[in-house]
Amino acid sequence: MLKLGLTGNIASGKSTVGKIFESLGAYYFDADKIIKSFYKKDHSVYYEILKHFGEEILDPSGEINRGILANLVFSDQKKLKKLEEITHSALYEHLNRNFLTLPESSIVVVEAALIIEKQTYKNYDAIILVYSTFEDCLLRATLRGMSAEDFLRRWRYQLSPEIKTRFAHFIIKNSSSLKELSLRAKEVFDIFRLWSVLKS
Repeated sequence: MLKLGLTGNIASGKSTVGKIFESLGAYYFDADKIIKSFYKKDHSVYYEILKHFGEEILDPSGEINRGILANLVFSDQKKLKKLEEITHSALYEHLNRNFLTLPESSIVVVEAALIIEKQTYKNYDAIILVYSTFEDCLLRATLRGMSAEDFLRRWRYQLSPEIKTRFAHFIIKNSSSLKELSLRAKEVFDIFRLWSVLKS
């Protein structure tokens, strides 16, 4: 099994690349979406979060309001660290369970924004960085409805794309069209296909 970590800063286009890889035959896991699923009622993580952060993070229907939770943790590093401990531990368990169900010849791609920051890049055979400038990322984020303030708050929590290039084995630049991005992603994935054959 070839395990690949896919990362990039907020609104860099990493999810787009992940879906391209999936269309080419990879087993694709989006860490952010998986963690979001943990926030649903009756999930064990839901109760763990509630225990530590209180009922003020709930909306009227009893679901976790992610906006309120984000405002709470991004203003307090200790609270943010605790939330990450809870969700990341559950994430790794979820991924490992799923990996065991896949064929040994699989190419697995895990998309996560903080692979380098949290040093989990060491768990993968290679790291792919989707590189995009601050200006391009800000534009994409605001076009999809995120406020500039929220974008900047999240951006500051991540290492700069320039620093992340030092850890990446492959860099996919997202500064042009979707067509160009797709072509570059396919070029990189062809390398993974060959690597997977050689590895097995």
